[in-house]
Amino acid sequence: MPEIAAPPPGRCRARELGISLGRFKPGKWNAITDVAGVRVGHSTIIRGAGALKVGKGPVRTGVTAILPNTTNIFEERVVGGGFVLNGAGEVSGMTQLLEWGLVETPIFLTNTLSVGAVSDAAVKWMVERYPGIGGEHDVIIPLVGECDDSWLNDIAGRHVKDEHVYEALRTASDGPVAEGNVGGGTGMITCDFKAGIGTSSRKLPEALGGYTVGVLVMSNFGVMRQLRVGGLPVGEVLDARYQGVQRRSRNYGSIIAVIATDAPLITHQLNRLAKRAALGIGRVGSSAMHGSGEIILAFSTANQVPRETRKMVYRMKILLDQRLDPLYEATIEATEEAILNALCMARDLDGVNGTVSKALPLEDVRELVAAWQEESARQSAQPAPAMRRPAPPDAGSRVRAGAHAAKPTAVRGAEGMPRPSRPPGAAGTTRIERPDVRSDSQEAKREAEAPRREPEPAAAPAAVEAEPRPGEAGAPKPGTPRSDGGPTSG
Repeated sequence: MPEIAAPPPGRCRARELGISLGRFKPGKWNAITDVAGVRVGHSTIIRGAGALKVGKGPVRTGVTAILPNTTNIFEERVVGGGFVLNGAGEVSGMTQLLEWGLVETPIFLTNTLSVGAVSDAAVKWMVERYPGIGGEHDVIIPLVGECDDSWLNDIAGRHVKDEHVYEALRTASDGPVAEGNVGGGTGMITCDFKAGIGTSSRKLPEALGGYTVGVLVMSNFGVMRQLRVGGLPVGEVLDARYQGVQRRSRNYGSIIAVIATDAPLITHQLNRLAKRAALGIGRVGSSAMHGSGEIILAFSTANQVPRETRKMVYRMKILLDQRLDPLYEATIEATEEAILNALCMARDLDGVNGTVSKALPLEDVRELVAAWQEESARQSAQPAPAMRRPAPPDAGSRVRAGAHAAKPTAVRGAEGMPRPSRPPGAAGTTRIERPDVRSDSQEAKREAEAPRREPEPAAAPAAVEAEPRPGEAGAPKPGTPRSDGGPTSG
């Protein structure tokens, strides 16, 4: 069994800072590799220093490879999906992924100007193993995601070569995953601090299916004031403390997130899961800026779709849509923690023209988190102020409150359409109520059958004395003002 690699000196993963990162527990490695069969490998290129000389360096880049299964992804494809929050970025092959809903190549992460080189090397690697590609079999379009590392790296020099792609594939393993300044994340920055590759996972309890969700990110977005750690506005405090820190000013950055799960999901469900990863990105502080690319891929290992078969159909296990909510929550939690792990595990790194990206100051973060937690505990210990007990509602308000508080399944059908209803006592076919829920119509029926008090008769209105007509005894003469102030008729 492989041992978890020791973190760099002075660095640790996010949950070791004592912050709250959701209610679900992580898997064994707290990594995307907790999903059985998924492997991750890196190739890191750090070379040269000083002034930028295009084609020579300094070089601060690399490649990360994610292999979705243990057999071979070309012949045993997995179901996939994705989501684009802001599209100022690229994942080659994503158009076909969204059309077919299948992942048939490894997934690669690198810098923006090396997408073509990585894709070309991936094609070579696959053709060597499956010579029928482009003849006996269909052509392939490798999935390659990118972020811009030009603030630290000689990106125009295009230093990622075939051997780096091959190294990432060769070293891919199913154990712990190196984070921070590694692979495609070598030159990446998040919220003005050094970041890069980060990963995390969540294991659902058996009552919720027992499924695992893993997320790996190449994180490169945001500005310092936006950073939030465990929901706390850490960035606002650090922004004031670190005014002198070098920062990129014209590079919005991006993030690529890859979700893996063993839950039996099909494409539309994976698309929806990918959208929830965007919520996790927002938790850390992203506002998906105009020039930023937030792109998420997702795949499920539960069903494998063979490239060749003599059958006309294949069978799949599919999770009910109503069971997705825990997976959504787990994805948000794992995405947030993966980004924070990228920040916490990264180290200071110098780059082109003497630029330096400083690592997130963990001691400052730990101090801020502890102070907020202490204040929260102090306020929680104080007795709650006395509150007046509200008056009991009348019968009508109870019926209305019951309708508003009814469970969704009590008033909506499986397709989300409102169930037909009619007021109590209305004529028509008797409505059959579900025995497992109390609906608003049942509440109304109970109110209708309750004994009613007869309303008390209203008091008769006071008699009004009529004025006599003209010519009758006591009638005023024409032109004489009336008692109500108006003239009489003439």
